[in-house]
Amino acid sequence: MKVVVRASRPSDLPALYEMAKLAGPGFTNLPADRVVLGAKLARSAAAYGKTVDEPGDDCYLLIMEDVERNKVIGTAQIFSRIGQTWPFYSYRIGVLSQVSTELGRTFRAEMLNLTTDYEGSTEVGGLFLHPRERAGGLGMLLARSRYLFIRQHRARFANRVIAELRGMIDEAGASPFWDGLAGKFFGMSFQEADTFNASHGHQFIADLMPKHPIYTAMLPENARLTIGRPHPGGRAAMRMLENEGFRFEGYIDIFDGGPTMVADTDSIRSVAMAHDGVVTAIDGTGGVASIAAAGRLADFRASLSEVDACVDGVKIDGDAAGLLGVTTGDEIVHVPR
Repeated sequence: MKVVVRASRPSDLPALYEMAKLAGPGFTNLPADRVVLGAKLARSAAAYGKTVDEPGDDCYLLIMEDVERNKVIGTAQIFSRIGQTWPFYSYRIGVLSQVSTELGRTFRAEMLNLTTDYEGSTEVGGLFLHPRERAGGLGMLLARSRYLFIRQHRARFANRVIAELRGMIDEAGASPFWDGLAGKFFGMSFQEADTFNASHGHQFIADLMPKHPIYTAMLPENARLTIGRPHPGGRAAMRMLENEGFRFEGYIDIFDGGPTMVADTDSIRSVAMAHDGVVTAIDGTGGVASIAAAGRLADFRASLSEVDACVDGVKIDGDAAGLLGVTTGDEIVHVPR
């Protein structure tokens, strides 16, 4: 299978919509709505077309394509700076300790505090791979290509990167966390709120969400048990994030209670360990199993590759050279798998 990760195009809308229908509830960045997805592709095209190298309210949408079948099989997104149009809310898990001298006891109460602490960060999200294609390292390629894109365009991104993992959602598409907390203030189901958020943003949270801390002891047990836990389908994604150096700092999603992971941009493994090199030879023998990328902005492409680095440059395999559209004398960035 010959697979490449590339910049999105407006013509990807039909394939993106079909994938969105497979993603299911809670996948805010990939709603099954043609209008919203069309607007997202237009926003992405505008981001790729920008000439100013600085963080902005931009979304870069990447597409994974099986070039032999001419089929889109995955997608991922990078938001260069969140919280610019709408506030970016999270719940921060905290603990309040109180001492009673009369009882001789210390009471520790866990609390959820509504914050915008991650505002201004870069966010990676919207990663979805077709269920039939989740093998052969394709998920790893799709996820890590985002970090190579960030490295290639470092000035366009913040010094901190976050990733929100989908929280626990039951078979009916409901969120115990939403039903136990936010749903009581909004008068809408989790799916209704999630759909509204996907197309209109977080501002309705600012308008209606109570600003005082929430004691978790007052939540139903099934809601408490989901706090900071990823959806079973997101556990592999969480492990990949941890392998890249992301960590959980006690912040959770305000809709489903899923964990928010964070990393310093330049400390992300795929950013820190990547190297630039000029292609000196194209040969299918030997080399280190790697991810390689070439091109800027709308010309960005990434693929699995065999890379043999030396003082003068790099040798890559012929399939990767074809997928990346490079020949001898061109520059690539590469990182070990």
